[in-house]
Amino acid sequence: MGFNWRPHFSPVEVRRELKIIKDDLHCNAVRITSLDLQRLKVASEYALEVGLEVWFSPTMWDKPPAETLAYFIDAAKVAEEVRLAVGDRVVFVVGGELTLFMRGILEGKNFRARLSNPNMMARVKAGEHNRPLNEFLARAAKSVRSIFHGKLTYASLVWEQVDWDLFDFVGVDHYRTTKVEDKYVAMLEPSFKQGKPVVVTEFGYATTRGGIGDGGLLLSSAGLEKPIIDTTSQALHYAVPVIGRFVKPHLNGEHVRDEKWQAEKLVETLGVLEAAGVDGAFIMQFVSQITPNSDVPKYDLDMASSTLVKYYDGGRKGTTYPDMSWEPKTSFRAVAEYYAKH
Repeated sequence: MGFNWRPHFSPVEVRRELKIIKDDLHCNAVRITSLDLQRLKVASEYALEVGLEVWFSPTMWDKPPAETLAYFIDAAKVAEEVRLAVGDRVVFVVGGELTLFMRGILEGKNFRARLSNPNMMARVKAGEHNRPLNEFLARAAKSVRSIFHGKLTYASLVWEQVDWDLFDFVGVDHYRTTKVEDKYVAMLEPSFKQGKPVVVTEFGYATTRGGIGDGGLLLSSAGLEKPIIDTTSQALHYAVPVIGRFVKPHLNGEHVRDEKWQAEKLVETLGVLEAAGVDGAFIMQFVSQITPNSDVPKYDLDMASSTLVKYYDGGRKGTTYPDMSWEPKTSFRAVAEYYAKH
């Protein structure tokens, strides 16, 4: 999406975070997403070493199918190397939400162009995206399986009719927004009918009441929630270094921080998913360096973020973990307690 979502990548910090995710948050699996395969390799090796299962998620956006497939083949080589060297607890995620994020299924050269296309919803409702999506996934799954010998899945949109015979898990990115709370589980029924373990590969809530959270960059662009981050200021700050140092990312309008609400909704949704019988769920997300916390509400980008910790810019350290540039939110403690008991 035009700039680095983790500007400061320290292997030492990454390993420390994964150790905290395993020991203090009580997770047993982590989904690691990156375009950079070397970063993905390093983080995955650390995760396996500390005892986590890795959902290895190479992520390339806005490229045509041929280039995307070539990238997945390169990623499969890396994933197999990691699986053989460190441990067989690796699941390869063959992309996510490709109807929107890959060029060539819906019209438009990039994500935003596809979303803004006036024909987009009509084509989706008619199911026109499913055939080209499954044709690509069939090629991708076959190519990846010829190299990587662990389990495979795909992180789907709930309205993508995926041929799940290609995969070992049914994966679906599924946010429990206010609009779908009453039918949230019912929307998963087609997934349960596949006869395979169902995993919610992404869900979460922002740190302001009513928000599903994404840092303001993706879901806001998709029209799925009212944008609260001024994404122009955010993009300029991180993508254009010369100008960016003079631009301070900020929120649109006035908003109220609500860590308690985020925590309650996460735990509530984990309970709903567990009762529904899902095999697992991945909370979006642990930390975000591009949505830092601030004591000044206008600049508190963390309000738009679904992270479990609030990131500090400028070298500030936390108190719970003095060696880290973040502090656990209420949601961190709530999820840790839930996972410790379940």
